[in-house]
Amino acid sequence: MRRNIRSERGAAILETALAVPLLLLVGVGAVEFGRAYRTSRVLTNAAREGARVAALPNRATAVDAKVRQYLQTDGLISDATVGVNINGSEVTVSYPFQFVVLQPVAQLLVSGSMVDSPITVTATSVGQNEAGS
Repeated sequence: MRRNIRSERGAAILETALAVPLLLLVGVGAVEFGRAYRTSRVLTNAAREGARVAALPNRATAVDAKVRQYLQTDGLISDATVGVNINGSEVTVSYPFQFVVLQPVAQLLVSGSMVDSPITVTATSVGQNEAGS
């Protein structure tokens, strides 16, 4: 009877040692992809704000400032690239996103690849031009 209890204890410890890292990876992965999705939504909203400003007459210089202000308000550092096409009121915002935990883990598994590079998240919005005088 005692031998059976000892062997079951060892199996439980082994199962826990195998399951906990996988559960942590899934949990951290969910948080990391949530951050990536949030960044995508912030860029989309910033591009919309910029397109609204670009659609106004004589506001070409204010578009970049408005987009960067929106990004900073939501906590994204000013590494973003803002492209503006005033004629079509099209604003494109690109941001280099880097995973905090998953990229270093991937580097351990796949060394020497492009895993170290940030992922460029891009959002584009087109505003409707207003007729101005």
